[in-house]
Amino acid sequence: MIKKYLLTALSVILISFSVHPCTNFLVGKSASTDGSTFISYSADSYFLFGALYHYPAATYPKGTMLDINEWDTGKYLGKIKQAEQTYSVIGNMNEHQVSIGETTYGGREELIDTTAVMDYGSLIYIALQRSRTAREAIKVMTDLAAEYGYYSSGESFSIADPNEVWIMEMIGKGSGRKGAVWVALRIPDDCVSAHANQARITTIPFKDKNNCMYSKDVVSFAREKGYFTGKDEEFSFSDTYAPLDYSALRICESRVWSFFRKVKPDMDKYISYVKGETKERMPLWIKPDRKLSAEDMKSFMRDHYEGTELDMTKGCAAGPFGSTLRHSPLTFTVDSVEYMHERPIATQQTGFTFVAQMRGWLPDYTGGILWFGVDDAASNVYVPVYCCTNKVPQCFDEKNGSLLQYSPTSAFWTFNAVANFAYGKYSYLMNDIRKLQSELENGFQQMTPAVDAKALALGETAGRKYLTDYSNQAAEKTTAEWKKLGEYLLVKYMDGNIKKEGNGKFLQNEHAIPPGIIRAGYPTEFQRKIAKENPGLRVKSVEEIKNRK
Repeated sequence: MIKKYLLTALSVILISFSVHPCTNFLVGKSASTDGSTFISYSADSYFLFGALYHYPAATYPKGTMLDINEWDTGKYLGKIKQAEQTYSVIGNMNEHQVSIGETTYGGREELIDTTAVMDYGSLIYIALQRSRTAREAIKVMTDLAAEYGYYSSGESFSIADPNEVWIMEMIGKGSGRKGAVWVALRIPDDCVSAHANQARITTIPFKDKNNCMYSKDVVSFAREKGYFTGKDEEFSFSDTYAPLDYSALRICESRVWSFFRKVKPDMDKYISYVKGETKERMPLWIKPDRKLSAEDMKSFMRDHYEGTELDMTKGCAAGPFGSTLRHSPLTFTVDSVEYMHERPIATQQTGFTFVAQMRGWLPDYTGGILWFGVDDAASNVYVPVYCCTNKVPQCFDEKNGSLLQYSPTSAFWTFNAVANFAYGKYSYLMNDIRKLQSELENGFQQMTPAVDAKALALGETAGRKYLTDYSNQAAEKTTAEWKKLGEYLLVKYMDGNIKKEGNGKFLQNEHAIPPGIIRAGYPTEFQRKIAKENPGLRVKSVEEIKNRK
């Protein structure tokens, strides 16, 4: 993984202090419009180059060893036994439609084991290479942590296949104490869940063996460390291993709340909880008031609290044009008092993001679609990448550019160029961005039934090749269209003015003069602020000029 990251000594230090990245949503198959299961993920990091990773299926001689390098930094951690057979993985989905996402919650710092071998990223991608179901993935991950030790801080995982969706939370035992304590709960089929950098599993239904798995010492270890003294039925994983503080509420739980309120309006009442005013915690999962589609999931990943009192398109930090960009760090101090910006679901530092759709009524090679995008979810495009895809498109290749090397054919740089231009005049440019975003995504969605049908008609071998070609073409087409959009926006909005489009063809004629220029100025509310702060800018009348002293 080392090639994906900016690996100077400074960056390694800063990565360890990066604040509250990543958001996951989980949807059971009876809570979706078509029986799909879903998980979504945004990999949010200032040091992550957005790319699509691929691990080919392979067989290995018995006794082969596998080097483990920390996913965040590339640091070598040790060796483990390689599996004799591995499955193909594209992004965070394997050829059997098993998908995994994560968010880091940190938890008790003393439980980090710096001598261990298995970090959270390695657990994810190794489990994907070795698992045919979500339950198998959980066993692979927890067995590896037990055998080789868990290197990372506290982590929440979304783990799903076409039939089941699970949330698992894990934390280490501290240096010199191999293994991890963990609990995994199956989300009811008719429910949705979410996590966003705060542990969310509280009490554990120990007797429900079909829907609950846990380490045998999850409670006894807490007693041994002095974290918990009550009865087993009173034990709360989150409250014990990752106690809430205000930032966990306002920066992390608020993202869960924003998702929940969109699928069940009465969840609005928990605004007081995320503001730190009341103690009643949100449930781990809820039954939505309506069934959810892939389009819904993409929309949820683009949220900035619009329409709530936390709306990031409003206020001083949004500037005159409702920008959702908040310059880091999230916290800042004014006159010895600490403040924080809101932390939305969609954010500028996203490396890559996906909505994983698993469809159990289709063969695996056709059933799994990883709707994949790079950079800020609000201004990107989710491209269909079928789970059988065995070739990474050039635009998503991790070797095509880097965080410090611009590439004109890299989707990461193409989408960043458009997004960074848009932040300055957000309310205007986002109209153009959303128009093409919807056109492309709706087109892909409408084509899906025909693409599925053709892949099935071809048979598995030819179908896999067809779906690989289709996924690659979709990615390259989208990147090319987005590059054209960037050129169009530059022409239309150059220097803060807006060119009238006329017949919409001013880009095609180098000698054309636009029908007109709109000097949009500032919104009235912002003009009032300027006038109040700068009374000397008031234009004086002719009489006032004449009456000068």
